[in-house]
This record gives sequence, C-alpha cells and structure tokens, in this order.
Amino acid sequence: MTKCKKNINPLNWKTALTFSLIIAFTINALFLFIGIEGAQVANFDVGNVLLKAVRRLISNTVMLFLLYMFTFKVIQIPTKSSTKTIITIVSVLLATIILSVGFSLIIISIGQIEFNRLFVLFRMSGDIFVAIIVLLSTSQLYTKYLRQQTLIENERLIAENIRNRYEALKNQIDPHFLFNSLNTLNGLIGFDNNRAHKYVEKLSSVFRYTIQNKGVTTLQEELNFTNSYAYLMKIRYGENFEIEHNISEKYLSYYVMPISIQLLIENAVKHNVISNKYPLTIKIYTTEQDILVVENKIRPKAYAVPSSKIGLANLCERYKLLFQKEVVIISSANEIFRVEIPLIKHADDADNTDLRR
Repeated sequence: MTKCKKNINPLNWKTALTFSLIIAFTINALFLFIGIEGAQVANFDVGNVLLKAVRRLISNTVMLFLLYMFTFKVIQIPTKSSTKTIITIVSVLLATIILSVGFSLIIISIGQIEFNRLFVLFRMSGDIFVAIIVLLSTSQLYTKYLRQQTLIENERLIAENIRNRYEALKNQIDPHFLFNSLNTLNGLIGFDNNRAHKYVEKLSSVFRYTIQNKGVTTLQEELNFTNSYAYLMKIRYGENFEIEHNISEKYLSYYVMPISIQLLIENAVKHNVISNKYPLTIKIYTTEQDILVVENKIRPKAYAVPSSKIGLANLCERYKLLFQKEVVIISSANEIFRVEIPLIKHADDADNTDLRR
C-alpha cells in the first residue's frame, strides 16, 4: 500500500523568522531608497544612517517575529471559520497596537528619540499596515496547509478504501467460500435447475457488487446486495438461517459504506452455531437517530474460529475517515452482538469526492 506523505505544519518559528527577516529587510531597503534616513540632510552621515538601519532592522524583525508567532497560534484555534476570521483579525490588530506602543516606548526610553505622540502614531500606523501583511501571508499559508492536509487525508482514505475492497474480494473468493458455493450449486444442478439458475445469478451479483468502483452507496443498493448474499446463505443453511428486516422507507435513499452489512452477516455466520436447535436470525433495522442496526444472538461455536478482526476495524476506520462518524459495536456476554452504523443523508457529507464515483 502506498504510504501517505507527511505534511509538516508550516506555521512554526522557522517560518515566522524567515518571513520576519524578509519583510524587515524589505522595509529597511525602502526606507533607505527613498532617503528617509537623511538623504535630505546637509551633512549626510553614512555611519549614522547604517546604525539606525540596523536598529530598525532588529526592532522590526523582533516585532514581526512576535506578531507572526501570535498570529500562527490564533489562526489555528479550533472553531468555526467565520468566528475564527473575526477572532484572528481583532486579536492580531490589538496585539499590533500593544507591540507598537511598547516598542515606541522602548525606543524613547533608550534615548533614540524624544517623546512625541506623532512618532508613536506614525509608527503605529506603519505597524498596522505590516500587521495586514502578516494576516494575509498567514492566511495563505494556513489555507495551503489545510488544502495539503485534505489531499493527504484523501490519499489515506483512498488507500483504506482500496484495501477494504481487496479484503472484501479476498474474503469472497476464499477457497472455503468458493468450495461451499460450488458444492451447493452442484447439489442443485439436476435436482432443481430453476433454483440453480437463480443461485448462479445471485452469486454473480455478489461478485459484481464486491468489485464495483464506489466509495458510498445507498442503503437500498446495499440491501439489494445483502439479499443476494443472504440467498446464498439461505440455500446452504435452509430454515436455520433467517434475516429480519425492519427498515424505514425514508432511509432507503440514505448512504452507507458498500459491503458494510454483508460484512456483519458474514461475521455472524462465521462465529455462531447454525443448526436446527440453534437457528441464526440476524435483525437489520433502522432507528429514528439515523442509525442502521445489525444484531444477532451470540451462540459461539464449540471451536473458536480464528479472527483477525480486520473487517470490523476497517469498517470503523473508514466511517471515521470519510464521514467523521463512529460505528458502535456492542457485545454483551453470550447474549446479543449489536453493531450500529450511521446513515448518511447526503453523499456530499463525505470529504473525498473521488470515492463517490
């Protein structure tokens, strides 16, 4: 399986320092170019100009660095996008004003310039302009980072989806499954050709659905597939195997992961006794909380069947990745095994559009 590349968060101190130096150097270069440092003074002192330029460079770099680090923290606050925008703008502007006044007072206190309100206001207006640059550049960085995070998450989801399809297909063509299916088919041929023909149709339907290229499917389509799979089990186990449905019609257009119900049926068949004394009944029903429930009584086989639990783990992980929903598994000792699958109203609720093709 392809490994997803790690996306390093660019909102760190290295980025803050780099941007601070670039902007500080640019500001100083502009000041020198337009002659702010004394080009209009009769006795132009190069040494004094350079000294002031270095001081300004250090002052601006420190202020920009602090401002960037503060903005990086604020913009990553976990809240709604609109609220985050307001909080970021207001807090950064307030921080800029505080830093600007603070640096102005420091400059005045060390005797570089006499106290002057116009100086403080002039510096503050310049710093607010710089703060706008900080906000815009941080916003661009953060947006790019989120976009890369989405792409990486999508790659991971695609990889998980491919693995799940592979596991599902591998399970379906498991030698035991093929042997049992073909053995059942052989028993029907010549004895009940009509049922044999239907059995082949259902078996074909199961394989066709398993290898389909879909990330999500409607509950109606999943139930149709489940019925095909259940038919194969019904032929094998007869009256000892039963599936009871109680599905609200409004949920038939809702979405689920493909092969999710079949996986749970297969799990029940694999781990429970199926006999005249202990028939296996699997109940599939919906609740008003947009939940699909699949449950069965627990009657473990005398000899435990080895299980990697990959199927259930993959189902839970895929729901978490694609829909940010939790699949709930409840197993009461020797009573009921119950799995609750979230029903998704809109396919667009999935983060990865590639998996909905």
